[in-house]
Amino acid sequence: MGNGWHEWPLVLFTVLGQCVVGGVIVTGCAWFASSRNSEQQQRIVRAMFFLWLLMGIGFVASMLHLGSPLRAFNSLNRIGASALSNEIAAGSLFFALGGIGWLLALSGRLPAALVKLWLLVTMLAGLGFVWAMTRVYQINTVPTWHTGYTTLGFFMTVLLGGPLLGAALLSGARYRGTSRRFALLSVLALLVSAGAALMQGVSLGAIHSSVQQASALVPGYATLQLWRFGLLLLGLACWLVPLMRRSAPRTLTLASGFMMVVAAEVIGRGLFYGLHMTVGMAVAG
Repeated sequence: MGNGWHEWPLVLFTVLGQCVVGGVIVTGCAWFASSRNSEQQQRIVRAMFFLWLLMGIGFVASMLHLGSPLRAFNSLNRIGASALSNEIAAGSLFFALGGIGWLLALSGRLPAALVKLWLLVTMLAGLGFVWAMTRVYQINTVPTWHTGYTTLGFFMTVLLGGPLLGAALLSGARYRGTSRRFALLSVLALLVSAGAALMQGVSLGAIHSSVQQASALVPGYATLQLWRFGLLLLGLACWLVPLMRRSAPRTLTLASGFMMVVAAEVIGRGLFYGLHMTVGMAVAG
């Protein structure tokens, strides 16, 4: 029993990876909207450096989970047959496409048409990466993970952290396009996440094996969820309050809000790993 923090490398890898995917989509959409302003597009490309920095941090964390970085290559041995191998392959593809394409776009060696194609392919690769992540945890012998809440939660992190990360980077790039639609999308994701957390908390009472009760795995589940959603509200407020006042949010304010959202999702992902249980001799629910 515990809060799942013993799996902190995977917590950081999944949360940061999902936030980066959302950030790529938001900054990419801003790049498309700036088609008549090549100088603005280049500022956006420069700001995307922080996306690949965060993705790099996430991959370093994932290798620490393996015990030895040299084992990372072994995780690719069963692509197509292993969900873990597929996840690493999808993540590596996303990172390679994004990072190499970013370097070429930054250097000006890619014409606008190819930058557009690069962004579209990278966005799709990012969504594929998140989907591959969800498949790793759809294990029928782990009833607390083998549910739709797992897939939903991973994609909600994309919509909670990604838009705020993108908004912070775009603010730093002096992009003045509207961000209200993405902000509303994050609010919707917050509502969906709150409903899912409540429903999952109730469902845990019906899942048990002959030796273990799912609801007993994380004794502080409700309290930690309250902390999580409190941080999510504060983080999104850093973005929403200025928008409601019809003023441009400051970059530092948006960055602070993003860090709060990351902290909140780290708590949520820790709860997810803390809920690990196997069927044992028998399982009901």
